Amino acid sequence: MKAGVEAAAAEIQQKYANEREKRLRPEGDAQYIDLSKSDKFKHFQEDPWVDPKAAQAEVPDYCKYLIVGAGFGGLLFAVRLIEAGIPASDIRLVDSAGGFGGTWYWNRYPGLMCDVESYIYAPLLEEMGYMPKHRYSYGPELREYAESIVAKWDLKDKAIFRQLVKSATWDNDHEEWVVETESVGAQGSQHNIRAPFVILASGLLNYPKLPGIPGIENFQGHSFHTSRWDYAYTGGSPTDPSLVNLRDKTVGIIGTGATAVQAVPHLAQWAKKLYVFQRTPSSVDTRDNHPTDPQEWQNKITKRGKGWQRERSDNFNARLAHASPETEVDMVSDSWSKISTYCALIGNASEVRPEDIPTYVASLHAQDFVRAERIRARVENIVKDKDTAERLKHWYPTWCKRPTFHDEYLQTYNNPNVKLIDTEGRGVDRATEKGLVVGDKEFDLDVLIFSTGFASPSTGNGSPALRAGIEIKGRDGADLDKRTREAPGTLHGVISRGFPNLFWPGPLQAGVAANQMYVLDQLSTHIAYILAKAAAGVDAKNKVIIEPTAEAEDQWGLRIMSMAARGAAMKGCTPSYMNSEGGLDQIFELPVEIQMQVARVGVWGKGILDYVSVLEQWRAEGKLSGLEVSVAH
Repeated sequence: MKAGVEAAAAEIQQKYANEREKRLRPEGDAQYIDLSKSDKFKHFQEDPWVDPKAAQAEVPDYCKYLIVGAGFGGLLFAVRLIEAGIPASDIRLVDSAGGFGGTWYWNRYPGLMCDVESYIYAPLLEEMGYMPKHRYSYGPELREYAESIVAKWDLKDKAIFRQLVKSATWDNDHEEWVVETESVGAQGSQHNIRAPFVILASGLLNYPKLPGIPGIENFQGHSFHTSRWDYAYTGGSPTDPSLVNLRDKTVGIIGTGATAVQAVPHLAQWAKKLYVFQRTPSSVDTRDNHPTDPQEWQNKITKRGKGWQRERSDNFNARLAHASPETEVDMVSDSWSKISTYCALIGNASEVRPEDIPTYVASLHAQDFVRAERIRARVENIVKDKDTAERLKHWYPTWCKRPTFHDEYLQTYNNPNVKLIDTEGRGVDRATEKGLVVGDKEFDLDVLIFSTGFASPSTGNGSPALRAGIEIKGRDGADLDKRTREAPGTLHGVISRGFPNLFWPGPLQAGVAANQMYVLDQLSTHIAYILAKAAAGVDAKNKVIIEPTAEAEDQWGLRIMSMAARGAAMKGCTPSYMNSEGGLDQIFELPVEIQMQVARVGVWGKGILDYVSVLEQWRAEGKLSGLEVSVAH
């Protein structure tokens, strides 16, 4: 980079640090309200979409493969198991929701769409022979598509809905899991499902969080979280965002992240008055969504033949991880695929040694400066009020928060009924019976909408038990959550010693990507291979027991640690769910030997393509290296 650009980038980097300081809170993730423990807000987790009269499948006493979660992750695991030769009749999916779809079941707010190109996001497009309606699919289509997958693989009667998994305990005597569930809405209605194999596919962003604003329980107006949109109050429906009931309402929405960026334009169209309360602005680039052109689909996108979706996905991942030359063709060619610095979060194919860290981090900032300045200029060019425009500019590197993309969000602030309330990093000061207070001003509201996101996937060292909300006890009573927090270890990021036949798809010690569906597809394929290979040649009457060796876990942890330097740029990021509200920076204050231990629980630092290559090579050897496989008679 030119010296002038580097100097300007250094100046901007100091501004980033100043802005970060405004947003740091000593309580970290504890600043949010635990909905399950809140009498006032626990109803925010209730299911507004379920038909209470619909018949629910009977909870079985036994199944061979129990998948926790019926979103796209759960469906991918089921499909890959079936493709590996496991009968669909041996599989059950259990979910607290009333239907398939996972995040696309719960989230139905107006404007909901995928932020990754649907041609690489929607799984199994080749197998389904399906062409997405838009380049970036809307929520209703993705829910319908999930149902189409269910129909194709005959999974409709394999799902057990409205069942909250409470615990999973390994039965040492019978060598199988005992999974305790409770019927949603029927406290005390508990069931035990015995299953030799359990797969956790509960998702990454599945626990809505609320800010712990002083006095928030005193607000007497209507309120809801965007993950449980209340169309009965706003008017409209998931397929018709005509929020007609808001015409005479003053609406407040807290949050300006990925959800708000999509919902705010619809609220602005219908509300009498809309206040958008902002702590940290998003980086908002162009989206350019449009209907899929059938001719382009046939002649350009799918023309490459079998494997086109994997090839397109690999190309996207390669560009984000610097795994291919800049001159290589960009198959996706959108605002995502042109981000050259997101590798600071998801992994970098380049070699980075500890002594290279200062140069490496400086290079990332210099590269990111060009994009960030363009995004900030975009705000100035769109938002007419200069003060509002200045407050909508993001002051942090691209990799610190998930970037957003939209073509109507910034324009919304030109509407006379829309007002940005920038809290300058503090967040809302307090709530009253009538509304919210920021500084010395109180804003009266009819309805308060929380667009405040979800609990961080990194909480508890990325504990799969915590993320699934399940108490998991393995062999001899070992606690998975405690193990993950104190002495974590896995093989490939999918299974831990002491917890036989229990699998999950990272992100602890696994590869990560901007497109989570790609990760789920690769890891469901990998786990299905392990299960099928381990059972090959074993009498079906016998039980197969699978777990990693202590040596394999240790070696895998050392490999993760050896790549940790690539994550150095995350230090100093503005608080967000990516870094547990800044809490992860505390790691860098610890003694070096402890930092090294913590580094063992990171992600695969060389990027998702390198990680997948390692898994594919391991499978090609066909030895199940690092796993202990035994047969119980």
